[in-house]
Amino acid sequence: MTLENLLRIGKLKAHAADEREIARLLESADRALKDASGATLSSDSCLDLAYRALMQAALAAVMANGYRPATSEPGHHQLLIQALPKTIGMAPERVQVLEAYRKARNQTDYRGVPVSDAVARECVEDTRRLLADVRAWIEVRRK
Repeated sequence: MTLENLLRIGKLKAHAADEREIARLLESADRALKDASGATLSSDSCLDLAYRALMQAALAAVMANGYRPATSEPGHHQLLIQALPKTIGMAPERVQVLEAYRKARNQTDYRGVPVSDAVARECVEDTRRLLADVRAWIEVRRK
């Protein structure tokens, strides 16, 4: 489904983000990832911070395309992740990995299921890669 179709069915709304708004999101994601790398955090806390950074990067990608998610209904986190192939051209295989982090975060937050150290570390690394990809995509669009 295209971004325009998501707009038409009310999953996205038009939004003219300026460069500063997008930069603030990406800077906040950087801070969350730095915090997630702290040695004293539990794996659950590490995942939570990395996931927040993941969402901020995905939101920046949607905003850079002229939209924002409609947050009045559930599912906007899933939408932001699943829109990455349309927003920055991400491979669907990577989306599946990011979706797994969303599900792990939901299990931790809503059911108290602990997350492994390995999953938390992988989420941090994959989110770093996502941030770099979003920044590179934004830079290419500026030219």
